[in-house]
Amino acid sequence: MATFPPYPTHPPHPGGATGGVLGHAHWWQRRWVRYGALITLLALSGLVILALVRQQTGSEGFLVGLGLAVLPVPLLLAAFRWLDRVAPGPWRNLVFAFAWGACAAALIAIVTNSFATRWLATATADPSGADTLGATVIAPIVEESAKAAAVLLVFLFRRRDFTGIVDGVVVAGVTATGFAFTENILYLGTAFGTDQLTGDSGIASVTAATFFVRVIMSPFAHPLFTVFTGIGFGISALSAHRQYVRRVVLPLSGLLLAMGMHALWNGSSTFGTYGFFAVYAAFMVPAFGLLTWLVIWTRQRELRTVREELPAYTAAGWLSPPEPYALGSMRARRMARDYAARHLGRPAGRTVAEYEAYATSLAFLRHRGRRGRAGADFVVRERELLHELWHRRDTARPALEHAARATAPPVPVFTPPWLMPGAPGTPGYGIPQGYGYGVQSHGPQGYGAQGYGPQGYGAQGQGVPGSYGSYGYGGPTIPQQPSSSPSPYNPYAAP
Repeated sequence: MATFPPYPTHPPHPGGATGGVLGHAHWWQRRWVRYGALITLLALSGLVILALVRQQTGSEGFLVGLGLAVLPVPLLLAAFRWLDRVAPGPWRNLVFAFAWGACAAALIAIVTNSFATRWLATATADPSGADTLGATVIAPIVEESAKAAAVLLVFLFRRRDFTGIVDGVVVAGVTATGFAFTENILYLGTAFGTDQLTGDSGIASVTAATFFVRVIMSPFAHPLFTVFTGIGFGISALSAHRQYVRRVVLPLSGLLLAMGMHALWNGSSTFGTYGFFAVYAAFMVPAFGLLTWLVIWTRQRELRTVREELPAYTAAGWLSPPEPYALGSMRARRMARDYAARHLGRPAGRTVAEYEAYATSLAFLRHRGRRGRAGADFVVRERELLHELWHRRDTARPALEHAARATAPPVPVFTPPWLMPGAPGTPGYGIPQGYGYGVQSHGPQGYGAQGYGPQGYGAQGQGVPGSYGSYGYGGPTIPQQPSSSPSPYNPYAAP
C-alpha cells in the first residue's frame, strides 16, 4: 500500500536552507523579524493606551470600566467564531485582529481625535461646535480607517486565510470588538468618575446610563460599522486577479459605507430628544438584521460549495463517497469530531477537525479554479491540501463515514429485500432527491460510489467513477490517488 501521495511534500519555505536565491534575503524580510516587529508595535501601543485611559479615568474608574466593558466581548467573539465554523481561520489572525483593534486602532483614534478636535476648537473659537464636528465627521473617518488597517493587513499578508465574505466579516468584526472594548473602558471609567464627583449611584447614575446604551443596547455598533469594510474586502477576494478596479473600489466602498453608518450613529444625539432611538430603530436594527442574514446565507452557500466541489475528488479516489455529504453538513462534521474524540481521544477529534478544515479549503480552491479566480499557485496549493488530507485519512475517514450514515436523509423509495444493504453482489443505486448511498458489499466500508444529488454524479448512481466526466465539470485536472486503494483499516472497530 502506498504511504504517501505521488508528489513532493511542501515546498521549502522562503529563506530556508533550500530556498535558493530567497535564502539570502535581507534580515528585515525574515519572518521572525516581521513577527517580532508586529508584536513589539502592538505591545507598545497597548502600554501607551493603558496609560492614557488610566490617566483619564483614574485607577478606580479604569478597573470599573474594565470589569463592565469585558462583559460583551466573549459573546461577540463567540458569535464571529461561530460564523467562521465552516472554514475556520487560524487563531493567530483573530488574536492579531483583536489586539490591533484594542491597542493600535484605539491609540490612533484617541490621539488623532483629540488633536483634531482641539485644533478645530482653536481655529473656530467654538468648542461646542468642534466637539460635534469631531464626533460626526472626524471620529468616523479616523476610527474606521484605523480598524480597516487590520483587515487590509490580513488581506495582504494572510491571503490564503482570506477567501471570501465570511473571512472579511470575521476579521473586521473581531477588530471592531477589540476597539469597542477599549473605548468602552474609557467611556465607562469616565462616567464612573463623574458619578464619584456628583454622588450619583444606582439606575440614575451616568455609569448605569452609559452601560445601558453601550453594552446592552448597542454592543454590536462598532462591529456593525466595520463589517461593511470586511464585506468589501471579502467580495474583492472573490474577484479575479485581473479585475483590478473592482478589487480596489469594493474595499473603498465598504469603508465609505462604514464611515457613513458611524457618522449617522454618532450624530443621532443632535437630531433631537428621540433622535438616538429613531436612528437605532430605523437604521441600526435593520442593518444588523440584514447583515446577519447575509452572513448566514453566505455560510450556507459555503457548505453547498463543499458538497458540490468535493465529489470531483471522490471520483479521483482521494475521498470516499460519503465524505462530501458529511463535510457539507455542520451537524455531520460535529458528529464526526465527537465520534473520533469519544473512541480515540481528543487528539483524534482535533485530527478530524483539521481534516474538515483542509477539505473545506480544497473545495473553495477548486471553486475558485473553475471560475478562473485561483492564483498561479493553484496546483501547488491543491497538492498541499491533498497531502494534508492523505495523512489524516485513516483517522478522519471512518468518523466522517459514521457521521454520514447517522445524518443521511431517509431513502424516499421502496427498497426490495434483495436490494437491502449488505446483500452480496448488489450494485449501487442512486437517489435523485439528495445524498443517498449506493451499496456494494465488497467495498472497504460497504459503500459503492453513488449518485450525489440532482446533478447525477455517476451513471444513474451506478457507482462508476469514470462516468463522472459526463457531468462536464470543466475544472482543472485533479491529481490521481496512488494506485493502491486506501487502507480498509478501521481504527474505531472493536479488537
